[in-house]
Amino acid sequence: MRVTIGRRTAVAAVLTAAGAAALTVAFAPAFSPAWAHGPTRQKVRESIEINAPQDKVWAAIRNFQDMSWLPPVTKTTGEKGNEVGATRQLTLTGGATVDEELYKYEPDMMSYSYRITKVDVKVLPVTNYSSTLTVSPAPDGKSKLEWAGAFYRGFPNNDPPPELSDEAAKTAVSGLYKTGLEALKKKIESGS
Repeated sequence: MRVTIGRRTAVAAVLTAAGAAALTVAFAPAFSPAWAHGPTRQKVRESIEINAPQDKVWAAIRNFQDMSWLPPVTKTTGEKGNEVGATRQLTLTGGATVDEELYKYEPDMMSYSYRITKVDVKVLPVTNYSSTLTVSPAPDGKSKLEWAGAFYRGFPNNDPPPELSDEAAKTAVSGLYKTGLEALKKKIESGS
């Protein structure tokens, strides 16, 4: 009798384990990470070395209300200067606009952070975008200017169209940062 009870217990345990495994296999696609979420936060970090002291580089970027150093920007308007909560609207070549808000300003660290509050994804294929500009020392009296951003792609769901994909968002932001940093380097080093 003991052998029979032991066999029944062993058979029940095997069937329970097999049933759990079958359920896991049956429902795994619905709960797998590929199906459980949409886009992931993307990050871009670009930097450039500028042959000028930190103070001079900081002077060129420190005014949140002036982004004239960024080539696509034709006009900047805003309110509250460099106070946390300050806003600005960038008008781009072609007339599109980007609304931004300053959320951190640290002049002692030569750094500030802002977020985009409104942009058409056809202009910049991102959502939930924030970014930081920081000036730091570099060898031989030069400066390093870093522009770092984090954002989601322009399409919030799975299977985005190519122009609103993660890659499109990273390419657009990286290109914007490189263009801005190179223009600023040229402006500062030429003394204009």
